[in-house]
This record gives sequence, structure tokens and C-alpha cells, in this order.
Amino acid sequence: MRTHRIVPVLLLLLGSLSINSARAETHATCTGFIDSIPATINTQGVWCLRKDASTSVTSGAAITVNTNNVTIDCNGFKVGGLAAGNGSKTSGIFADGRQNTTIRRCNLRGFHHGILLQGDTGGHLVEHNRIDNSLAVGIDVRGSRNLIQHNSVFDTGGAPDSFSSIAISAGGDVVDNQVEGVFAVWADAYVFGIDLTDATGTARDNRIRNLTPNGSGRAIGISGLANASSAVGNHVAAAYFVVQGVGISSIRACANNTVASFTTSYSCSASVGNL
Repeated sequence: MRTHRIVPVLLLLLGSLSINSARAETHATCTGFIDSIPATINTQGVWCLRKDASTSVTSGAAITVNTNNVTIDCNGFKVGGLAAGNGSKTSGIFADGRQNTTIRRCNLRGFHHGILLQGDTGGHLVEHNRIDNSLAVGIDVRGSRNLIQHNSVFDTGGAPDSFSSIAISAGGDVVDNQVEGVFAVWADAYVFGIDLTDATGTARDNRIRNLTPNGSGRAIGISGLANASSAVGNHVAAAYFVVQGVGISSIRACANNTVASFTTSYSCSASVGNL
């Protein structure tokens, strides 16, 4: 009997050692650490968080990436901006005209834009982040050749002067993300789950729920650019009641998607296997 009790304890200890080793190894690869915000990254490499950080600034960015080839690894820690209030214009993580930015394992909360990578560049990777309570846009990655994958974007909306609320807007591929709750307070504002801004982009295996427009605004689950994008294997449900809008709109090819609770389910040039 004692042997049976010892084995689980040993396994638990070994598991704990493995977790600690993984964390130590991750920290060992960091170029530097972001211990307070606002912060600006001017050196290429991997920049990590090792504790939660928050700010009450109402403009600018909590973390600004000011060079190419930078990875921000939050290691699951929080970057908080709720203290700035609903009038905030602050971005959680921001870059302008940079290339090959990677953002992973960040918990970004309460910013106007959770992540904003702008400029006609690309090659960005945004993965395994949790973005919640963004006022206007959860993840906004412009340009092309980007990959947005395995993120959770919750409760996007609330900016008093924004005519739309968007969970994910991206040029490139948007894969296996969870979007839960997009709403608007501006009169007659639209809400979007995923907005593909690159003609060759694909939305694949995403789950989108609870989109609530305001007034005469409409809800769009997934939208494309000039009928030139693809949507494959997505599950889109506006709400428990029928919402004015389109489940998947302006997409070239739609395959094996499920759409519920929109007045119009699909607006696709070609469709196969959709429900």
C-alpha cells in the first residue's frame, strides 16, 4: 500500500520539476525582460514577461515594438489596461511598419486594440494569446503573410466613438481561434468576428459566438476582401436569437462551415458542404 502511495507523489514531483525546467529554459532564451510598462523594444530578439504588468495611460501603447524580428513572450502573464477606462486609445502591443513580429502567450486586457501591428509589411505570428475586454479590436494585424492561430478573444467592444467592433482583423491566415462576444455601443454600429483583409487569406477551424450589433447595424461572422478569400471548417453562431447580418460574407470559397442565427447565412462565390 505504501508503494502505491509513493508512486503518485514521485510522479507529481517529477511533473513539477519538468514544469520548472521548462520555465527556466524559456527564461534562459530571453534577450531581456519587460518588468514594467509602458515599454519600447529597440533590440531584436525574444523579450519576456516574468510577472503581471499594468498601466493607466490613455494613449500610445503598453508595449511598442520598434524594430524587426522581435518576439514578445508573456509566459501567460497579464498586460493590463483596464485602469484607463472606456475612453482609452491605448494599444496593448503595437508595431508600425515592422516585419516578423511574434506575439505569444500574452493575456492582454482592457485596451482599445489588444494587438495592433500596422503598416504594409507582414510575416507576423500571433499565437496562444488571450485577449479580453478590448474596446474596439482584439487583434489587428495588417499586411500579408501573417498567421493568427490558437488565440482566444473575449468580450470585444465598448468604445464610445467606434462605428464597429472587431475581434480579429488580419491579412493572412486565421486558424483555430475562439471568438466569444463582440458588441458595440456606437449608434447603428457593426460587429465582426473575423475580418480577412488579404485577398489570399483563409479563415479555418475558428469558433465564433455571440455577436451583438447596435441599432440598425449588422453582425458579420467572417468577412473577406473582394470575394477573394476562403473560409473552411468554421463554426459561427450570432446568438441564441436571430441577428440581422451575414454569417460568412464576401468570401470566394466556403467549405464545410456551420452558421446559425443570422438573417443570411452565406454570401460566397462557391460553396460546398456548408450547413
